[in-house]
Amino acid sequence: MRFPSPLVRGLLVQRYKRFLADVRLDSGETITAACPNTGSMLGLNAPGSAIWLSRSDALTRKYPHTWEMVEADLGAGPTLVGINPMHPNRIVGEAVASGLIEELAGYAVTRREVKYGVSSRIDLLLEDERKGRCYVEVKNVHLMRKAGRAEFPDSVTTRGAKHLAELSSMVAEGHRAVMVYLIQRPDAETFSISGDIDPAYLAAFHKAIASGVETLALRCRLSSQEIAIDKAVPIAR
Repeated sequence: MRFPSPLVRGLLVQRYKRFLADVRLDSGETITAACPNTGSMLGLNAPGSAIWLSRSDALTRKYPHTWEMVEADLGAGPTLVGINPMHPNRIVGEAVASGLIEELAGYAVTRREVKYGVSSRIDLLLEDERKGRCYVEVKNVHLMRKAGRAEFPDSVTTRGAKHLAELSSMVAEGHRAVMVYLIQRPDAETFSISGDIDPAYLAAFHKAIASGVETLALRCRLSSQEIAIDKAVPIAR
């Protein structure tokens, strides 16, 4: 996924009201930017952090800038971390369309945001006359508390547990179901569920796997120009 124009850099002054962030740009200008991530952003929102923003020229935007990435350092030097949860579906969708994810290749049709289960919408529905249907749910991952190990979630997510249950129901109906954890940081070597943060999600994760739901963790490479999938990393059970 390429950004329409290169991102601009600044220093985070403060994040507040979940949706807003004050930023001092490298140009010296202080602006208010939209923060698309309403989660805890654990370890990624400290004042003074170097962050990267996109800018929209849409006249309907109250805040033209959007917070896209933050520089994080767990001791091995700073690395870019994507915090925008609106991008993973597009990133995975583009990779599927290009045949870059072997586990999801070979389907003739890809549809997005299709209603399924109990009042839910699947991120990607892959269909093929020979292979059948594959329901793909995508989760944004940016939490890392121990160098090299990405984790999800960074806060309690009852919605996330519901999605796992919905995928299990699709397997029960005879379809494939895949939970994709898209890691928007290049320093991840492994992935695990943060059961200490959300024990209920961990339980739902194990139940979904037992029911036949497949899981896939994909690490991204990031720059001020683009975010793209790099490779799969192992998932700790």
